[in-house]
This record gives sequence, C-alpha cells and structure tokens, in this order.
Amino acid sequence: MPALARACHPAPSLAVTAVATGLAVSAGRTAVGVLTVAVAVLAGQLSVGWLNDLVDAPRDAEVGRAGKPVAAGEVSPATVRTAVFAAAAVAIGFSLPSGPLATVAHVAALTSAWAYDLGVKATAFSVLPYSVSFGLLPAFVTLGLPGQPLPPAWLVGAAASLGAAAHFVNVLPDLADDAATGVRGLPHRLGAGASRLLSAALVLVASVLLVLGPPGAPSAAGLMAVPAAALILGIGLFRNRRPHSRAAFRAVLLVAVIDVVLLIRSGAPTG
Repeated sequence: MPALARACHPAPSLAVTAVATGLAVSAGRTAVGVLTVAVAVLAGQLSVGWLNDLVDAPRDAEVGRAGKPVAAGEVSPATVRTAVFAAAAVAIGFSLPSGPLATVAHVAALTSAWAYDLGVKATAFSVLPYSVSFGLLPAFVTLGLPGQPLPPAWLVGAAASLGAAAHFVNVLPDLADDAATGVRGLPHRLGAGASRLLSAALVLVASVLLVLGPPGAPSAAGLMAVPAAALILGIGLFRNRRPHSRAAFRAVLLVAVIDVVLLIRSGAPTG
C-alpha cells in the first residue's frame, strides 16, 4: 500500500484536488456537492498518476529514476493497472451527482490527461492535455450548480494557462532523462531556457486574467498581485543565469501559488 500510494504522484494529485475543492466551496456548491467534487477529482487524479507511473515504468527503470515504485518492482504492474480502472470508475461515479454536463466536462478532462500519459507527452502537442484538463476544471464545478451555468471565458483561460505552465515546470527537472529515453514533448523541443520563459509568461498571463477578468473594479490585493508576480518572475529569471540554478523554477511555482489563491478567490463565477 505505501508503494501504491507513492506511485499515484500524491503531491500534484492532492494539489489539484485542493484547488477543485476550493473552487466548489467559493462557487457556492452545497456540502454534498463539495464532497462529491473533491472525491471525483481526487479519484481522477489518482487514476492519472497511477497510469503515468505504469506507462513510464520501463523508461524510469532505464534511467534509474528514484522514487518510482513500479519501475523499482515495489508494486506490480497488475496491481497498479487495477487501481487505475478502479479510481477511474470512482471518479466517474462521483461526477454523476453534479449532473450530466458536469460529468461530461470531468470525463473530458480525464480523457485528456489519460491521453497525455498514453503518448501525447512525447509529441509536440504535449502541452495541450494540461491546458484542456485544467481549463475544464472550473466547468466541472460550475456546471454542477443550479441552472448548469458555464464559467466565464477569462476563468477558463486562466486555468488553462496555469495548466500549460504546470506542464513546463513539471517537465523541466527531467528533460535530460526524458530525452535519453525518447520522450520529446514540446518543452524538450524548445529547450530548457525557452521553456522557463514560456512557463513564466503563462503564469503571468493567468495572474492578469484572474485580476482583470472579474466584473467590477479589481481589489487592492489583486492589483498588487500582478506587479508582485512580475517582480518575482524577473528576479527568478535573472538569478537563473547561474549554473544549475533552480531560481526560475521556484519563481514560477511561487507565482503559480499566488494564481491558485486568486483562482479560488474568484469564486468560480458563471458567465
């Protein structure tokens, strides 16, 4: 069980679940609605994480990547395969109480994420599943509200931008290992430097959309968020000129955290 838990990519799984739960609370979903959203998203993320480790096991073993239970033989592929299907079934089952349209949105997001695991990650279109899956997250939340309203375009755009940035940030530490095993996604084709710049630009775009997108005058905190994000990114990129520096990586992550707070504070409004 501990090995199976490590194989699910627990940190990103919990992070995405926390964001979805926060959106559900701020959007005004009922207590039952919030619970079903949380369970559905967590189960979906578990299925995606387990599928990722299952598919990547041969490559992980080839490069001796640490912390990969399937590649290390700590848990059998058959067990992980069963977990993938079980988690996917739970994800779909707990999406149903949100209604048919919300269920379709969540299944589409999961299908996009599964497609990444199953091969899109090694193509020039590797960023698309992240953008699509993250962009559909607010739709899953709002379509479960009375009247099944769609989220506004600026919120979907901000979530999609955050998803795209997450792809570049997630892949950056493993560029060399991925290239050695034949994985050539968009970040690999662009190179580390361009990928850092693009991830920084994407989280800044998300910041601007989340501050200026909602109707009415932006809050003082929101107006401070954009220049603060630009300053953090500028310092990170400047310090990243040093050899083996991870300053840009940390800066992008910090701004992403700010964006997530802004995303949840937006209340998943409807358009």
